[in-house]
Amino acid sequence: MNHLRIHTSEKPFSCSECGKCFTRNAKLMNHLRIHTGEKQFSCTECEKCFLDKSSLVKHQRIHTGEKPFSCSECGKCFTQNSSLIEHQRIHTNERPFSCSECSKCFTTKSNLVKHRRIHTGEKPFPCSNCGKCFANKSSLIEHKYIHAGKKSFSCSECAKCFMQKSYIVKHMRIHTGEKPFSCTECGKCFTDKSGFLKHQKIHTGEKPFSCSECGTSFTQKLALVQHQRIHTGEKPFSCSECGKCFTDKSSFLKH
Repeated sequence: MNHLRIHTSEKPFSCSECGKCFTRNAKLMNHLRIHTGEKQFSCTECEKCFLDKSSLVKHQRIHTGEKPFSCSECGKCFTQNSSLIEHQRIHTNERPFSCSECSKCFTTKSNLVKHRRIHTGEKPFPCSNCGKCFANKSSLIEHKYIHAGKKSFSCSECAKCFMQKSYIVKHMRIHTGEKPFSCTECGKCFTDKSGFLKHQKIHTGEKPFSCSECGTSFTQKLALVQHQRIHTGEKPFSCSECGKCFTDKSSFLKH
C-alpha cells in the first residue's frame, strides 16, 4: 500500500504545523523534528546531533574517512553522492543552473546563488565590528583581519605580510611579472583588474567622472579630483624646503 502511493501521488499524512504532506507516517515523524528541534541521532565521536539517521551516517564519514562514492572518470572519491554528481560536471561540462538575468550558467546551485548577488546587490554577510556587508562569507572572513590587525598572508619572496589573500595574490605578480589581464584592442597587459578596466575606457571613450562646476569629464576618478582643485584652489602638496604648494603630486615631485 505504501509503495502504491509513489504512483498515485497520494500523501495522506500531513504536518499540523506547516501543512506539508507525506506518503508515509515515518516520513512525517522525521519531518516533525524540524519544528520540535528534536535531534535524537547523536555522533559517538563528537556528540553532534542530527534530525535523522541518514544525516548522522553522512556526518560519521568525517571521522571514519570513508568515501564510498567514486568518479568513474578520474577515480576521485567523495563522502556524499551529491558531491560526486557536482564533481562529474567537470568532465561532462554540464551547467544546469542558469542566471535569469544574464544567462550565465553554473555547475552548482550555490555558485548560482552567489552570482545572483551581482544583479540583486544583496550582501548578506555583515561585519559584527563595523557593519560593512559582503556578498560572500570568504570576503567577510578576509575583512575581519583588518579589525584583528592580523597579517596572516606573507610573501615567500620578500616576507612582506598582508591581511587578505587577494592582496598577496596581486603582490606576488611584482615578483613573477605576471600580467593576466590583457586588452583585446591593443594587447597591453595589466597586473590587476582595476588597472585593466581603467585602461579600457581609452578605447571606449567612456568618461564617467564629470565635474559639477564646468562639466569636464574624465576616465578616472583621480583625474577628476585633481581637476576640481582648479575650482577650489586647493593645493595639498607643499614643499618642506620653500613652502611652495601644488595641486597634484606629480608637479610636487618634479619641483
